[in-house]
Amino acid sequence: MSQVLYQLNDDNLAFPAVSCALAEPNGLLAVGGDLQPKRLINAYSQGIFPWFSENDPLMWWSPDPRAIIKLNDLRINRTLRKAIKKTPYKITLNTAFERVIKHCADAPFRHDDTWIVPEMQEAYTQLHQLGYAHSIEVWQEYPATDKSPSTQALVGGLYGIAINGFFSGESMFYSTPNASKFALVALAKLLTSIGADFIDCQLLNPFLQDIGAIEISRHDFVALKEAAITKVTTDSFWQPREIFINEDQNSIK
Repeated sequence: MSQVLYQLNDDNLAFPAVSCALAEPNGLLAVGGDLQPKRLINAYSQGIFPWFSENDPLMWWSPDPRAIIKLNDLRINRTLRKAIKKTPYKITLNTAFERVIKHCADAPFRHDDTWIVPEMQEAYTQLHQLGYAHSIEVWQEYPATDKSPSTQALVGGLYGIAINGFFSGESMFYSTPNASKFALVALAKLLTSIGADFIDCQLLNPFLQDIGAIEISRHDFVALKEAAITKVTTDSFWQPREIFINEDQNSIK
């Protein structure tokens, strides 16, 4: 059976059914359109996300299989568990979104062209301002000395889109050991507190697989996504604040 690649209309925010996505390249559903907030929110509500490189057309995806992390299966190894007990970092929610997305775009471990092009950064910053895009920040704190006041540096973090209890992770970065894993653990604890079951990781990679990500069918993913969207959060849930992941600090505050 022949497959059709859909061309989106700038004036129509509708997407084809995710079952219409191509098998090769896996999950490519449509091209065109724009990154206006209403279209992005509509896309993520259906489990669709944009992914393209600079100078490429705007492409929309719904891959099969789909990568997720079941929150109960997040893998925290002994080294990370020891690091968490030492609380080497300060972790915050939604206090430096624009800095996080820029660090993700410029992460030094990326060896290919980033898909977090300026157009994407601007669009997701708009979503952040509207309350749909969120960041977790990891800070290294440096105590005051006789010559300088105390300071803190942004050393890790992640960002993604939340539609109620459905969180679709977009990217993460780190510049010190385990910093991105601290952000992920904080996000998992945050989502667990509202009864969420998983984090959408979109596509599997070795890092995600190492911390417990698995692949499930698109059909199963859509069912999980629909259930997650029914978990309505309070107005204050995503308010900027500090997050504690050490059990001795009573987890999340």
